[in-house]
Amino acid sequence: MIRVMLVDDHTIVRMGFRMLLSNADIEVVAEAQTGEEACQQVPKVKPDVVVMDLTMPGMGGLEAVRRLLAQDAKLRILVLSAHEDTAHPQRVLRAGALGYLAKRSAPEALIAAVTAVARGERYVDAQTAQALAVAQIGGETNPADALSEREFSVFMQLARGMTVAQIAENLKLSPSTVGTHLYHVKQKLGASNQSEITLVALRWGLIQA
Repeated sequence: MIRVMLVDDHTIVRMGFRMLLSNADIEVVAEAQTGEEACQQVPKVKPDVVVMDLTMPGMGGLEAVRRLLAQDAKLRILVLSAHEDTAHPQRVLRAGALGYLAKRSAPEALIAAVTAVARGERYVDAQTAQALAVAQIGGETNPADALSEREFSVFMQLARGMTVAQIAENLKLSPSTVGTHLYHVKQKLGASNQSEITLVALRWGLIQA
């Protein structure tokens, strides 16, 4: 039996996933509402697969993926996301997650994804895989692609309206370090303030209006 940990800030979502997976001989052994909770629980629970939402309060899913894999490089992570862009799956897979599944996918796709990731195989849902391929062929460059992994984390939190102090707390960085990343984000995106950063994120579908 595959042992899974669910990480999502919505209780009803976790409940639905738990019911779905229980019908497929997959046991949910732990749940967490934030990336911070996941980082604390995973070493104790030792799940076969961590199913991680991307958009959560606090550090968020992308940062949690990085931290969990820094703790255990062999950990198998499947990311679930409502994001329709290509930047998030690219970043998630680059960070070391084995799978990426859009939340709009059919229920059976979750079972297939968890099963594949538990075997150590990559899994990307068909629509996301197609979007990634088209983006690569089309050659249209998302300006956020120029950002480093840490800059991208800061960028996404800024785009959601968080302050430097809040970002520093979420990412466990000093405010001055966040300020340095903010400077680089503005330079690379050609943005002069937080509103323009938010507009870039909206333009490329990285956040929803």
